[in-house]
Amino acid sequence: MRSASQSNDSSPLLVPRSLPLLIAALSMVGPFAIDTYLPSFREMETSLGASALEVQQSLTAFLLPFALMSLWHGSISDALGRRRVILIALALLALTSVGCALSPNIRVLWLFRALQGMAAGAGMVVGRAVVRDVYEGAAAQRVMANVTVMFTLAPAIAPFLGGWLHVWFGWRSVFYFLALFAAAVLSWCVFRLPETLHPERRHSFHPAFLLQSYRRTLTDFRFLAAAFAGAFNFTAIFLYIASAPVFLMRHLHLLETQFYWLFLPVPAGMMLGATLSGKLAGRVSPRRTVVFGYAGMILAAALNVAFHSLHRAQLPWSVAPLFLYTIGMALAMPSIVLF
Repeated sequence: MRSASQSNDSSPLLVPRSLPLLIAALSMVGPFAIDTYLPSFREMETSLGASALEVQQSLTAFLLPFALMSLWHGSISDALGRRRVILIALALLALTSVGCALSPNIRVLWLFRALQGMAAGAGMVVGRAVVRDVYEGAAAQRVMANVTVMFTLAPAIAPFLGGWLHVWFGWRSVFYFLALFAAAVLSWCVFRLPETLHPERRHSFHPAFLLQSYRRTLTDFRFLAAAFAGAFNFTAIFLYIASAPVFLMRHLHLLETQFYWLFLPVPAGMMLGATLSGKLAGRVSPRRTVVFGYAGMILAAALNVAFHSLHRAQLPWSVAPLFLYTIGMALAMPSIVLF
């Protein structure tokens, strides 16, 4: 952990022991907003008078602003401070979740989902910046691994909880739940999240400065390699997440309350891989840890292709390779993020 003498702060930074747990909660906001409503797609088609494709596009409406704003959350927090950006984003997420719940048609839902996406990534991006502000070296890797373990609970819990909310109260209740969750994390941050970026270390939010910074960053081979590695790793999983209603309900013939067949193996593998990464921190070099992780991912992909070349989709074999893949992904990810 960085000490006061290692920074330009004029006073010591008091870091609560619960900070890693709070950062994990912030990282869970995005997956909750993505996964919780997936079991409700069929009911939403009927309720909103929309086609299956139009309802699925509500996920695209969320993910595109989510991805684009991920390029800006860090820069905005560099200028305004970590705490302020997180508080504003959580407040916006709570309000837009209520807007989604009240949407009278699919186009209004698209609008509020897009606004949700703009806000939902702040917790993940700025949370990682907080880790870099406070921790370094093997300590940072261990914290990131522990955060990943807790973060992976969200994809396991979200569709299971969303499925039962859908059965009990209808699809709109899912978005009311998201509003309450964002409000709860907002309240926690108000009382327990310190400002970890001292004003002396902030950068002015000037477009010219940002464009120069992005030009330097986007021509840095080391950064591009790490960024694309992380992006492609998660893309493989998001292909399953985005198509979960079709994959699980049409091909595997499961009910809305049985999404755990996909959303338990994936986070379970991520938790195991992140735990292994934390155990290896300081014992095995980050580069070798990444090699081990990719070996697991390549093996999982090969087994998945081999099985589905010979057999139709069926349980448990259609989801078993995902468990192995996510072990490798989570084993490699903390080291990739900190490169």
